[in-house]
Amino acid sequence: MVIWVLRAVFVVLIWAVALLAAGKGTSSLGTQTPWWMIGTLAIAIVLIAVDAFLPRKSLAALSGAFLGLVVGMVFAYGLGLILDLAIEVYFRELENDPLVGSVKLMLGIICCYLTISFILQTKDDVRFVIPYVEFARQTRGTRPLILDTSVIIDGRIADICDTRIIDSPLFIPRFVLQELQAIADSADKLKRNRGRRGLDMLNKLQTNDKIEIRISDTRLPSIEEAGDVDQKLVALAKKVDGRVVTNDYNLNKIAQIRGVDVININDLANALKPVVMPGETMTVRIIKPGEEMGQGVGYLEDGTMVVAENARDKINEEVTLTVTSVLQTSAGRMIFGRPEGMPPPPRRPRPRQ
Repeated sequence: MVIWVLRAVFVVLIWAVALLAAGKGTSSLGTQTPWWMIGTLAIAIVLIAVDAFLPRKSLAALSGAFLGLVVGMVFAYGLGLILDLAIEVYFRELENDPLVGSVKLMLGIICCYLTISFILQTKDDVRFVIPYVEFARQTRGTRPLILDTSVIIDGRIADICDTRIIDSPLFIPRFVLQELQAIADSADKLKRNRGRRGLDMLNKLQTNDKIEIRISDTRLPSIEEAGDVDQKLVALAKKVDGRVVTNDYNLNKIAQIRGVDVININDLANALKPVVMPGETMTVRIIKPGEEMGQGVGYLEDGTMVVAENARDKINEEVTLTVTSVLQTSAGRMIFGRPEGMPPPPRRPRPRQ
């Protein structure tokens, strides 16, 4: 609304200036006042149309154009002085020739065009030439943490936020929300449950007053042109100088290759005490057979794989397991267990030496 008020004020001011110019103009201008007013109004409407329908506006491009214009005008002024000296020494007959003014104007246009074009094409390297001058957006203070889909579904990020250890704002891009919605609407029951869990965790994060959550609607060509969600996350992190928070092994590697800092929740869990300890009991639903003989596989709500011994015949049943070991790697966590009450396998006798 404010921008349209600004545009209306712009049209009124242009119209007022045109009326003033027509009133103070020469007689020839006064006879052409209607055409003068119509032309001025048409120019104002064209400018507003260009401003309204121009797709993405870039502050970096505006800064580059401004710097290029200043540098071009300085070059043009210097070349104009050289041209005046050359005419004064060698071509005195051209001192009052209108052609000289036209040549100076042409030199100014050429210099401004070349400098603006050069800076717009090399604006990412300006900082190396002119220290402290750059056109890329830089985040001051704490760097934002950008959450991906897997870490939201995992849910441990919400528990980490409750500890007040995170003082950086959490960015959740719009395309991550769209992916969560697509997973929650999936026809596959397991995916649908994971998507709904992710939405619940997102709601938990938004109601947590210990952290700052921002839904990022950043739309940039480099991000929009990226293919999948992982590529968009990496492009967004590079643009806002943020860090990606994930437990996706592949995204972790892609981000590291492209020079983006990554916080892997699984690596963080490696440095902490496991949630499940050997000897504890847990209940899990077996949903498919395992790779080894007699094994059944189930999953916790956060997607952690649970491998149960002698549970291949209990598919689609809930089984109470005694945890025997926990394997934590950068790719994720796996829990191994056996049905409660089942004796441990006999130890093999050691060969005599």
